[in-house]
Amino acid sequence: MSSAEKGRFITIEGQDGAGKTSNLAFARALLEEANVNVVVTREPGGTRLGEALRELLLNGHDLQIDPMAELLMIFAARAQHLRQQIIPALEAGNWVLCDRFTDATFAYQSGGRGLPWDHVQRLETMVQRGLRPDLTLLLDVDLETGLARSGSRDAKTSDRFESEHDAFKLRVRGTYKNLARMHPQRIKIIDASSGLDTVQRQIHEVLTLFLEQVR
Repeated sequence: MSSAEKGRFITIEGQDGAGKTSNLAFARALLEEANVNVVVTREPGGTRLGEALRELLLNGHDLQIDPMAELLMIFAARAQHLRQQIIPALEAGNWVLCDRFTDATFAYQSGGRGLPWDHVQRLETMVQRGLRPDLTLLLDVDLETGLARSGSRDAKTSDRFESEHDAFKLRVRGTYKNLARMHPQRIKIIDASSGLDTVQRQIHEVLTLFLEQVR
C-alpha cells in the first residue's frame, strides 16, 4: 500500500466475555494477508498518557471516580491518542485497528453510567472533529455467556467495569445494539455467543466485503 492511499479506521467493540482479544488478532491477520499495513492500538490507551489514564480508569477501585470525571478522562486519553497515534497513521496510508473507541463511551458512560447522551456527543464533536471509524465489528454476546466466559475473574482481578452489576452490563449491551441500529452501514453485529470458528467466519465475511468495497 502506498502512502498516497487513504488509511482506513476499523474498530472492534463488545462487552465483557465477547472475545475481543482473540478476534482482534484474527482481524489483524486477515488484513495483513490482504497486504494491508495495520497499526493495532486500544482505548483507553495507545499513548503514554492514555495508558496512564487507562490504569486509573480500570484499576482505580479506591478512587471513587465520578462518572463525569470518568468521561472526561476517557476523552482526554482519546484526544492524545488521535493526535499522537491514530491520525498520523491514517495520514501515512496505514489502516488502524483499534480495540474500542467512542461507541464504547456511549455504551459504558451513557448507557451504563447514565450520563446524558448529548454530553458524549459534544465531546465527540470537540475531540474527533468529524473522524469516525469506517467499519466497526460489534461482538455481541448475551449476559449469561459473557459472565460464564469471564467467570474466572474474581474481585481481585476484575477491573472497575467487569465488577459492575448485571443491570449495568445489560444497559451496556442494549446501548451497543441501539448504536448498531442507528449506524447499520458502519456497525456490523457479530454473533459472539457461538463457537470461535463461527464467530471468525462472520468476521471474515464482513472484512472481505469491506476490502472489496474500498480497494
